Amino acid sequence: MEQQGSVEGVVLSLTDVAFAYPGEGEVLHGVDFELAPGERVAIVGESGSGKSTLLHLAAGLEAADRGEVHLAGEALAGLDEAARTRLRRARVGIVFQSFHLIPTLTVLENVMLPLELATQADAAARRERAGRQLTAVGLGDKGERYPEALSGGEQQRVAIARALVHEPALILADEPTGNLDSRTGETIFGLLLEQVRATGCSLLLVTHSNELAGRLDRVLTMRDGVLQPPESVEGLPA
Repeated sequence: MEQQGSVEGVVLSLTDVAFAYPGEGEVLHGVDFELAPGERVAIVGESGSGKSTLLHLAAGLEAADRGEVHLAGEALAGLDEAARTRLRRARVGIVFQSFHLIPTLTVLENVMLPLELATQADAAARRERAGRQLTAVGLGDKGERYPEALSGGEQQRVAIARALVHEPALILADEPTGNLDSRTGETIFGLLLEQVRATGCSLLLVTHSNELAGRLDRVLTMRDGVLQPPESVEGLPA
């Protein structure tokens, strides 16, 4: 596909990337992709097409078998696992379909976690920053509750706050409304977009929803491990 700029000028770049899980065939085949600062891109496609695998490679959770992945100007192939983890903690926020909140931590402590892992600021400053982020997602009064006391929509709000609290350059969202009813999902997606725009970070979203995808700057289709050029998403599976 046509490249949008140099690696240095983008938040995320994949060049001729291939990946296979052990004992399986290739899941991704020669993927080329760039994400500009502040850009919001959706990837749609059927289950098993490789969408989530692409996100894992973008986050450094998996290493490409072939090709190059650059995140925030860093070549992931040149980093060991510990260095990839440090880069991910500093530059990436992830919103999962399953909220992945830690049940033994309060809501506020869950949101504080990325700051603690990155050793950003002192304890009081981390609490204040996490509190501000919770307020931004409408949960400023729920900080001392535990995740099990919240609804699914509220838990995803917490997950969004946690993903944004350390001011990452990139948000990766893997079916963030998949476990929510349609009305709640619409609200949560609107909140995610609002927060991404407010912070100016980039967003790479994987979704089955053509309606949600159409609200972003660009929509790409993944088919059988190949990322297709931009096109209309009409007729794709919802």
